[in-house]
Amino acid sequence: MLPTAPVRPTPSETGRDSPSFVVCGIAALWHSAVMQMSMDQGLTPKLIDGLYVEAMVLADEARSYFDTGGRDDRLALDPLDRVGFSCESLKVTTRLMHVIGWLLTQRAVAAGELSRAQAGAAERRLGPAADTDRALLARLPEAAADLIRASEELYDRVGRLDLGHGAEDQAGSPARSLLGRLQRSF
Repeated sequence: MLPTAPVRPTPSETGRDSPSFVVCGIAALWHSAVMQMSMDQGLTPKLIDGLYVEAMVLADEARSYFDTGGRDDRLALDPLDRVGFSCESLKVTTRLMHVIGWLLTQRAVAAGELSRAQAGAAERRLGPAADTDRALLARLPEAAADLIRASEELYDRVGRLDLGHGAEDQAGSPARSLLGRLQRSF
């Protein structure tokens, strides 16, 4: 059984005017237990579904913040940092869309709509995402910085799964591949 992640307090509990980043606390849930599970048993539907929910919640929080809640934060920045704020919001969106696309591909594999070989094609792998400007990150509002870090962390975790799972399929024997498929089906 996987450990439960702590849930961050809501803005009313902290006194901050930022969204509650429920997803940020989920990182502890996936960091060790899920990575070990994914290396031992392969990508399971439960793992993919959990990551998908996390990505969708984070995408909704990012949309809500950058579209509405972050407007006042952005206007409080100097003009050059406002441009950086907008660029970083696009980077967050790009990271999350790559993650969601990759997870949908894994769902298609689990549903039998795609083969593992089709899912391993270059166009179906996790796409590249631009790095965050660390100097700018330090000057951004805390809520924006939290979203940026959460999107980077999720992208990095899914990237490790993408690399690890691709290597597992290439290096595995036919018997291990069959055993892995049997384990994933139960």
